[in-house]
Amino acid sequence: MPRVVFNQKGGVGKSTITCNLAAISASQGLRTLVIDLDPQGNSSAYLMGGHVAKGLPSVADFFENTLSFSLHKVLPSEFIVATPHENLDLMPSSPRLDELQAKLESRHKILKLREALEQLAAGYDRIYIDTPPALNFYTRSALIGARGCLIPFDCDDFSRKALYTLLENVQEIQADHNPDLVVEGIVVNQFQSRANLPQRIVDELIAEGLPVLKPYLPSSIRVRESHQQSLPMIYLDPGHKLTQAFVALHAALPR
Repeated sequence: MPRVVFNQKGGVGKSTITCNLAAISASQGLRTLVIDLDPQGNSSAYLMGGHVAKGLPSVADFFENTLSFSLHKVLPSEFIVATPHENLDLMPSSPRLDELQAKLESRHKILKLREALEQLAAGYDRIYIDTPPALNFYTRSALIGARGCLIPFDCDDFSRKALYTLLENVQEIQADHNPDLVVEGIVVNQFQSRANLPQRIVDELIAEGLPVLKPYLPSSIRVRESHQQSLPMIYLDPGHKLTQAFVALHAALPR
């Protein structure tokens, strides 16, 4: 099932959550794909590190291919590369996504990712999509094509206000383009259990009936090391409390 990790606010851990959940899927023997739609390419760097070489196929190449007609049909799988981790593939990001966006919008290519996901679903057990911190062409494409949506959330009042707007935007896309899209849950990130404010905010969200997932992901400097070494937590430190929280969160998601 294609699953998009989405928040219009930056710095909430979209790439960290995307890559760690994907790595757990792969470590459990599931054929797993990450599609990195963020021009910053954080997920690509996290999974590939120095292996992200120039000349590799990318998601920008996939979208650029949709702008031209050719008798030779290029399959979405041709824009995928293998990561150093078993069962884990990647459609890498590219800075060229920024320059392509206006062309794609003017040519009404918003459904092309959904078509690609339908084809790729036969080859993968899990597909995770990382998105830019904005409701732009690429994010809308992902929400239109995905079946599940995870929303990373930092426990502060600014993030809470933004959350309501985000949910309204997702509901609009559900109504207009993708009735099969399900908000699987809000992923509480960088949770500080000893602080009163985070717990109060989470409790209030639950009281409002919002789908807050458990366990909450604790803050840890260990995740920075995993970024630096391009090793998601399940590969870097399987016994760490953050790793175990990711494993439990992964187990709580629909199959």
